[in-house]
Amino acid sequence: MSALIKSSLARKVVMALSGLFLVFFLGQHFVINITSVIAPDTFNSWSHFMGYNPLVQYLLQPILIAGVIIHFVMGFALELQNRAARGVRYVSYKGSANSSWVSRNMLISGAVILAFLALHFYDFWFPEMAYKYIEVNPEDPTRYLVETAHKFEPMWRTLLYIIAFVLLALHLLHGFASSFQTMGVNNKFSSGIKTFTKIYAIVIPLGFIFIALYHHFNPITH
Repeated sequence: MSALIKSSLARKVVMALSGLFLVFFLGQHFVINITSVIAPDTFNSWSHFMGYNPLVQYLLQPILIAGVIIHFVMGFALELQNRAARGVRYVSYKGSANSSWVSRNMLISGAVILAFLALHFYDFWFPEMAYKYIEVNPEDPTRYLVETAHKFEPMWRTLLYIIAFVLLALHLLHGFASSFQTMGVNNKFSSGIKTFTKIYAIVIPLGFIFIALYHHFNPITH
């Protein structure tokens, strides 16, 4: 039993650390993407830098992909472990009386977000890899805004992104604050951290939704 507890705690810590890393990346990703609305030239410049800088491409990008894999693998492993530990569920158990819907369905929201990431890779990462390493096209620092806006022209894709970001917000509302709890953050700053995580969990996904809708309703024709 002691070994099981230690194993579960270790997995929670790994999931919390990888989650905090991904939250940081999400914020950085948003800062870049919002410039596609307010400063297109800056968006092209930053996107080109991220796409061709060796440090980003060969160090940070693999770390990011590893962080995504680790976070979701740990999440699924913990959920399966928790279900096995509960054993037979009591008929009279009412989950809503003890926890929120979000906290009881982190596996569902996580699975949908994972599917969204697969779509995001299909829409942006794979074409980028093909452009640079398969087709071996010349560098074009001005192509990023057009390519990004083009992806949001179909309504069905825009709606998929909106749904994914709504679920991401729900996932963050519980997971972001829980990561700090898992790391043992319990001091005079805890209330402020909890408030910050809630604001972040709402504002950042809403910002991404705004970006998707903006490009859908303002297509680039050239």
